[in-house]
Amino acid sequence: MDLYESYIQNDRQRELLSLAGELADAFAQRAEEHDREGSFPFENFNDLKKKGYGKLTVPKEYGGEEISLYEMVMLQERLATGDAATALSIGWHLGGLMELSESRLWDEAQFQALCEAVVTDQALVNRAASEPATGSPTRGGLPETKATETDNGFELTGRKSFTSMAKVLDYSLVLARIGETEKKGFFLVDHKLDGVSIEDTWDVIAMKGTGSEDLVLDHVSLPPSAMVEGDERGGDIPKAWLLHIPACYLGVAVAARNYAIEFAENYSPNSLPGPIKEVPEVQRKIGEMELELFQA
Repeated sequence: MDLYESYIQNDRQRELLSLAGELADAFAQRAEEHDREGSFPFENFNDLKKKGYGKLTVPKEYGGEEISLYEMVMLQERLATGDAATALSIGWHLGGLMELSESRLWDEAQFQALCEAVVTDQALVNRAASEPATGSPTRGGLPETKATETDNGFELTGRKSFTSMAKVLDYSLVLARIGETEKKGFFLVDHKLDGVSIEDTWDVIAMKGTGSEDLVLDHVSLPPSAMVEGDERGGDIPKAWLLHIPACYLGVAVAARNYAIEFAENYSPNSLPGPIKEVPEVQRKIGEMELELFQA
């Protein structure tokens, strides 16, 4: 695509964009079926794993590609032209790892272990912070999910909503209140542990393919080291990696523009001598699309 060609600054980015384009084109072949059926695109995530897409934001020292924010946003936009739900979902994984790589708030050995799981086993991880009662944690409410201290560590019980790609996640970073205190922390939870389950609650009209189901935690036993982040996380610094979200929106807009042009080139009603692309008003509308995309 000429649009994306203008983004490329070096050969590495050309290769990365080619990877995203190959995946996006494959996703596009399945997107309509998944959208109509409201089904989860397991095949897309298998493709992402085969191509090593999940390790792109892992530091090079731990086997990843350590792509920049610019590169991540570029790739996510291209990926979303094929399937926006898949792109948005994997964006949480990529962006979350990018944030961890930059902040280094974790014990380094634990962070290394997670990175190696992503690189070697193609593990997928996402934060699970929102809840039915409190909504987004950005609004300041204490989570109802509770981590109770035990002799062996913690016992985690609660429910998290909007857990994107829940059915293919290997790990979740679960935000929980610590006992009866006002403190909270993030706990790394392996989905293979007893008491971890996924409940199908994602009944929406659009973006069904994100599979943002509820993550249910029923007395999940965790070691002390599972608490990987405490109250020190956060601050007022904007999280630039969240640009992966508008990048997906732009990808949707590009795909819509492409579809409109293809339709205009091929649709020839019997009231016209040729396809509607020759009608001045249609050309004007496509020009407006181009201008909006250029500004965005």
